[in-house]
Amino acid sequence: MVTDELGLFDERRTDRSRHQPTRRRRKPRRSAGRKVGIWLSVLVVLALIGGGVWYGLTQIIGIDFGGYDDYAGPGEQDVVVEIPDGASTGVIASQLHEGGVVASTKAFVKAAEGNQKVLGIQPGFYVMKTKVSGQDAIAQILNPESRKGQLEIRGGWQLENIIKQDQSVEPGIIQRLATASCAELNGKSTCVPVEELVEVARTGDLAALGVPEWAVPVASALEPQRRLEGLIMPGVYDVRPGSTAQELWQKVVTESATRLQAFGLPKIAEDTGFTPYQVLTMASLIEREAIEKDFTKVSRVTYNRLASDIQLQYDSTVNYVLDRPDIRTRAEDREQAGPYNTYSRKGLPPGPIAAPSQTAIEAAAKPAEGPWLYFVRCQKDGTSCFAENIQQHEQNVEQAQANGAY
Repeated sequence: MVTDELGLFDERRTDRSRHQPTRRRRKPRRSAGRKVGIWLSVLVVLALIGGGVWYGLTQIIGIDFGGYDDYAGPGEQDVVVEIPDGASTGVIASQLHEGGVVASTKAFVKAAEGNQKVLGIQPGFYVMKTKVSGQDAIAQILNPESRKGQLEIRGGWQLENIIKQDQSVEPGIIQRLATASCAELNGKSTCVPVEELVEVARTGDLAALGVPEWAVPVASALEPQRRLEGLIMPGVYDVRPGSTAQELWQKVVTESATRLQAFGLPKIAEDTGFTPYQVLTMASLIEREAIEKDFTKVSRVTYNRLASDIQLQYDSTVNYVLDRPDIRTRAEDREQAGPYNTYSRKGLPPGPIAAPSQTAIEAAAKPAEGPWLYFVRCQKDGTSCFAENIQQHEQNVEQAQANGAY
């Protein structure tokens, strides 16, 4: 039948189709346009890298291969710019550019060419005007009045002001820190009042302020106004105008802790028989009692008297609580009770009485060899005479009085 034949025909055809080879699809070739896109991407990346290098040369180290932007006019606002230690002209230019002072680093670098004074720019904080020319920026930063925040501490200075024999006032560390905080920024003063600094010194967390771990427990037990005494090391500090009282103390105390470690504390105290804080206290006494050439001898007197269970009888400790720098004391002063009266109490006072120098700390840890138990300032230049017994000491006192030194 036609239908059968058609069916057989269809069946056979279908069966044969099952055995036909499968035709594989060929992968499309990348078009020329796609290749161009890839190369364009590579070129963009290379351009970005090249641009970064160019920016580094022009904006970071002050090299420029073309023109440069520069401002004109008197400037706008006051800003504080920090110049780091060891900064090159290019780095200074970068700091000023980031602070909005100059329009480009090249503006400052070009203006500085041939000006040897620029090489003498010191690290620290400077009050500058924003949006000034490179030439005006040079003039501003070289003006001594632009540098702010300098604080100098010398050995023997104490936290509180002291009254001299002529009744004039010698500013203490707290007063000097308050003064260093001062600058005029856009018509407003940045001065931190002494009262705020005193409050932080009395109540602040000593560890948070930066006091060394070995000093925190003992310093915390002292009278509040004496907790930071002896922990501010001599040297020059740069404090940022506009800082809070807390930030000012943190800056100074933290840097002092670093200096103490550089001076050898606490390790330097290991073979002395005293704690690191006692060595620090002893160093402050040495600093106040003698001139540098006699430090190790005064240290030996201190060791010998402590070992002999004799009162130190140092006038500096009595005068410390009276805020006086005198080398002598009155009878009524020596009769006053108190933990710092080394006439009435044996041993070291509870804490330092001033900022000790590195030389004083080293002398406290390594005293000279000798049998001395007494000393007195016997020359006008501050030189002391040392004695083994009271008879020799009394003779030295007579000589000191004859010399007008005591």
